[in-house]
Amino acid sequence: MESHQRRRSDAPAAALSAQITVAGDIVFKLHRSGTDPRALAARLRIAHSVDALLSPFSVQPEPVGLRWRTTWPLVKIVAAEPNRLPWAQAGALLAELHREPVPARAPVHGWPQRLRRTVRRLAAAPGSIRRAAAVLPDGVWRAGTPGRPRTLVHGDWHLGQLGQTVVDPRWVLIDVDDLGVGDPAWDLARPAGFWAAGLIPDRDWDGFQAGYREARGPALPPGDPWPVLEPFARAAVIHAAASGACHDRDDATQQALLAACERMG
Repeated sequence: MESHQRRRSDAPAAALSAQITVAGDIVFKLHRSGTDPRALAARLRIAHSVDALLSPFSVQPEPVGLRWRTTWPLVKIVAAEPNRLPWAQAGALLAELHREPVPARAPVHGWPQRLRRTVRRLAAAPGSIRRAAAVLPDGVWRAGTPGRPRTLVHGDWHLGQLGQTVVDPRWVLIDVDDLGVGDPAWDLARPAGFWAAGLIPDRDWDGFQAGYREARGPALPPGDPWPVLEPFARAAVIHAAASGACHDRDDATQQALLAACERMG
């Protein structure tokens, strides 16, 4: 698996998507078109002050034409070795983020907004995805949940969002574009959904949960986590399936996601 910063956006969406340039150990990220510079600056300040997050070189985004650029240390992301994936460490790191004090004037996290953007592209997606999206509960369209914890949320978490710098082997969370405040269950949505779709083995899902619980993560109640996670997991599967359909993916992962959407609908 490549370094996170060396991944490139798909060509048809390059004008709208984030673009990455690497110069030695420095990474320049040109953020997606339409990024709010005030929200981005707030996210950079949070990343600079929270140990669980990769710290930027500057907390002020730089204007580049009509877009905004940020500067980061180069990191390596998780190697694609199925028997050595750091699921327990990932759960503990998310719990660390979720236990941080909530900053004043922090933006809400971006998961529901990303979900809306994807749903708007569903006209070209298979019917099973559209049907599954149509029956999502109202709660998944909001960043927070009444009666649930309110914490910092990464907003786009998966294993590819773990990084290690060249000078520090500890894992940190990278990519703050959707960082903000809301229900921490959102950060467990993708692994929960992929586990339910049969794409993550039980041992990895159990290790992830155990790491999160042992680090006192607030998202999960005692006992069975599924009643809390189920709507968010459904949303994450729909989002991933729709994204795959929009990029004409037809691999085993996409087929499993489509099958999960069919069961939901």
